[in-house]
Amino acid sequence: RKNTKRVPSFRKLLRTSQIKLDNKLKNKQYKQKSAAKKYRKEQKKLREAVRDAISRKPFPLEECKKKQVARKWEEKEEEDALPLDMMDEDDLKLMEDLAQKASFLTRDLSSNEPVHVKKRKHESVIEKYEKMPRRLQTEPEKELIHLLPIKDKSGIIPQAVEKPVLNVAHDEEEDTEDMEEAEDFNEEALPVLTPEEMAAQRRQKLQERKVHIAALASAILSEPDSNIKKLKELRAMLMEQDPNVAVIVRKLVMVSLMEIFKDIAPSYKIRPLTEAEKATKVKKETQKLREFEEGLVSQYKFFLENLEQTIKDWKQRKLKKSNVISLKAYKGLAEVAVKCLCELLVALPHFNFHNNIIVLIVPLMNDPSKMISELCVEAVKKLFKQDKLGYASLGVVKVISGLVRGRNYDVRPEVLKVFLHLRIKEVELQKDSEDIAPRKKFMTYKEKRKNLSRMQRKWKKAEEKLERELLEAEASESKEKKLKLHTETLNIVFVTYFRILKKAQKSPLLPAVLEGLAKFAHLINVEFFDDLLIVLHSLIASGDLSYRESLHCVLSAFHILSGQGDVLNIDPMKFYTHLYKTLFSLHAGGTNEDTGIVLQCLDVMFAKRRKQVSQQRALAFLKRLSILALHVLPNSSVGILATNRIFMQTFPRMDLLLDNESQGSGVYLPELDEPEHCNAQNTVLWELHLLQRHYHPTVQKFASHLIAGAPTEGSGALPLDLSQRSATELFETYCMKGMTFNPPVASVTPRRKDTFFQMDSFIDEELNKQLHQHISETVAHKPLDFAKHLKESSLA
Repeated sequence: RKNTKRVPSFRKLLRTSQIKLDNKLKNKQYKQKSAAKKYRKEQKKLREAVRDAISRKPFPLEECKKKQVARKWEEKEEEDALPLDMMDEDDLKLMEDLAQKASFLTRDLSSNEPVHVKKRKHESVIEKYEKMPRRLQTEPEKELIHLLPIKDKSGIIPQAVEKPVLNVAHDEEEDTEDMEEAEDFNEEALPVLTPEEMAAQRRQKLQERKVHIAALASAILSEPDSNIKKLKELRAMLMEQDPNVAVIVRKLVMVSLMEIFKDIAPSYKIRPLTEAEKATKVKKETQKLREFEEGLVSQYKFFLENLEQTIKDWKQRKLKKSNVISLKAYKGLAEVAVKCLCELLVALPHFNFHNNIIVLIVPLMNDPSKMISELCVEAVKKLFKQDKLGYASLGVVKVISGLVRGRNYDVRPEVLKVFLHLRIKEVELQKDSEDIAPRKKFMTYKEKRKNLSRMQRKWKKAEEKLERELLEAEASESKEKKLKLHTETLNIVFVTYFRILKKAQKSPLLPAVLEGLAKFAHLINVEFFDDLLIVLHSLIASGDLSYRESLHCVLSAFHILSGQGDVLNIDPMKFYTHLYKTLFSLHAGGTNEDTGIVLQCLDVMFAKRRKQVSQQRALAFLKRLSILALHVLPNSSVGILATNRIFMQTFPRMDLLLDNESQGSGVYLPELDEPEHCNAQNTVLWELHLLQRHYHPTVQKFASHLIAGAPTEGSGALPLDLSQRSATELFETYCMKGMTFNPPVASVTPRRKDTFFQMDSFIDEELNKQLHQHISETVAHKPLDFAKHLKESSLA
């Protein structure tokens, strides 16, 4: 007979894991146990029914008229009988059983009826149980495993082997007793280990698990196509049950699987096969590749589900039934799971289930745990920075917008600050499109003349022209796609910002919103400019904002006006006045990070709008900034003086402040908050002479340069490393966050002791000898008597 059993396919093997097979065997054994248990219960019930039937007294054989005679006879017998309390319980029970069976002694002899006529009627219950077929307590039927048959002259001889089945106990009570005895035996048999032995045993187990993980991982990485099944075996170790090593083993398996998936995942998204594709016959190599891809996607999905479940268990403070891992250890497992998800979010943005990872990571950015929220925020920032196309960025922005709206704007500011790292700039767009466009190297004219004939050169020229057109079309198509994605992303970002400006102006998210508007204001639609400027001015006028938030409002307003807002006829004088009034609010100590925003505001307000700024306004800001440079740290002073240099080079007649003679009428009013009416032309920059004696060398250089009139050439010009940097760059370069001077202070060599003996040459030789002799002699110190000296001095 032909064996029709087929080899199971890879899909079937993928579906039936070792855990599933073990569960099937356990279910089978449980069914056998339950069948045996049911059989025992039936036998027990049958024995109880028979016992109850026997214990009942038989019905009397006489008619109702003769009952009285029987009662009298019994009363006489009772009088003659021994008292019952003189008999043992066993004897009494035996007598009662005999009395029930003694039908011949108790019947009426005068009766002509057969002896067992009425008895058979009343004993129908006993007969019923007697007629039932009795089941002997036999062993359950053993299953047979059919083997290959043997054929000889007589015919085919079938072969079979009994399948081993666990023995079932005859009684439940016996089972429980055996279990208790076995437990007692095991407890007694286990040796008591010392802490050193337990630690050594744990190290040994941990080493074995590490070796096993390393072997599986190396096998998968060496041949992913053929060893994809080992991913399941490695993933099964995520359910490690040994409480001594469970936490560490699970963490190691999580990190190992994450690195494996990062290495073996292809650079494209794997789509599921259609029914038509599954039905068609393909080559062995194609079928092998399909099975590998299907197995990889399924195992990747199961791995992500395991990570998600670990985080959910920690969030819900839920313990598993096995109770292998404590709640404290679950936090460490959840942190490792979050790290793995963050790595996969950044490393595999093109692969399957990336949107699922985004949905998991984005809510964790608002987690109460600082470590987990920082991990997720950093991962999203990295994703934004490296995402050139914009698909992943769009998905993250959509989820963040939904999260902010769903939580009613009650999220951490860091969640919105990640928008600042989006790669949405015109320069980067052009640069990225050039990077994406494939470059093909065409043959030079000399190569064509050398290798090709005239007709071939003609065909080659036409072919290269066509290829160039195709490449340009492809590049423009990719650029259009990217612009479309970036436009959609920015729309969602601005909708989120405008909702917060409209509904949650007192929210802690407002600084992040204003900072974002300051960065992306040049990309806002012109239709919103007027309304947005009104909102920004009302926020500043309300007085509810902090100094940093008001600076962001000013920066956002001027970014709007410096881009497409040039065509609008809007006077931003109120923003100039607000910045002029609040310049002295800058912190003069270590927390001077707001200086960077002030320098950006000044750059946008004056350098990029030089034609719209009056001379009086520029002079007033120049004087106030010079006063401010005296009070702040060196890096802030360098940035402010670099801004003053731009003022003097951009606006004409700024050298008025370097002359002692006053120009025009009036006196300079430094306390006035209106830059147009403070008469700044009637003062001088005397602060530069003080800054020339500053302890920081760079500040000295800038002060001397400005006193000379900020020349671009000559002796008073700045060196190239200072003149080619912007004010913001100089502020960050000379930052003193590390509590060190930048540039470092030159070290002074201390004097050596032998330099003091050079004075010996000026002393006379005889005096020098006396000095050496006095130094070499040992002086005997006598005890000082202050009382004696006081008496002598008083007498004198």
